[in-house]
Amino acid sequence: MTDAATPGSAPKVKTLPDAQTVTQVTHWTDTLFSFRCTRPQSLRFRSGEFVMIGLMGDNGKPLLRAYSIASPSWDDELEFYSIKVPDGPLTSKLQHIEVGQEIILRPKPVGTLVHDALLPGKRVWFLATGTGIAPFASLMRDPETYEKFEQVIMMHTCRTVAELEYGRKLVEDLRDDPLIGEMVEGKLRYYPTTTREDFHHTGRITDNLSSGKVFADLDLPRMNADEDRAMVCGSLAFNLDVKEVLEGFGLREGANSEPREYVVEKAFVGDGV
Repeated sequence: MTDAATPGSAPKVKTLPDAQTVTQVTHWTDTLFSFRCTRPQSLRFRSGEFVMIGLMGDNGKPLLRAYSIASPSWDDELEFYSIKVPDGPLTSKLQHIEVGQEIILRPKPVGTLVHDALLPGKRVWFLATGTGIAPFASLMRDPETYEKFEQVIMMHTCRTVAELEYGRKLVEDLRDDPLIGEMVEGKLRYYPTTTREDFHHTGRITDNLSSGKVFADLDLPRMNADEDRAMVCGSLAFNLDVKEVLEGFGLREGANSEPREYVVEKAFVGDGV
């Protein structure tokens, strides 16, 4: 029996608009997964930016959400990191994608978590909760990060140890990366913490910054506006809390049009997606 269409059989499903093909899917926990897909030849982006991706909704219209590109700007493919929301309009469908299937990708990258939005400094702090690590997965793999800063500190907080695995493996693999392995050595400091499970580091990012614990643990001076820069990506509540802490250290919020000491990504994929 062949696959050739016969009279009366269903026509071939049309390709999605702005379609890209899924090349890899990894399920990290029951609630977290990442996937890679083809990259449009015309797509140019700065590491740390996001794009709109999605699938067709039940109403036949594209269902899109903002997702940070987790792969660096030099990568031939695109990588995304996502939570799974059982009743989420998009992720309830997206979490079931398989290699060879298509997603919609609108190739118009934007975002504030880019080097251009920060003034030059000695250290850069990447501050993330949950899947907010995605833009930093891009920036940690970008040579420009290590060319611009003497020290790169990745603070990532999740509820459980298992939820840290995506970031842990990424950081571990970086040291053996043929492109930037030597650049990373001695510069990248990884500081993962948990809030609902025992781990060698625990507590919220805001608490570990405010108390000075992270500075003591990493043998670093307290954050200051002359030397330190920061990028923030998490829930709206997290972003607001961290902004208050950073401004307490004298840092000012910047943007693409007005670089300063820290920036916040506001288009974060959170609960209910």
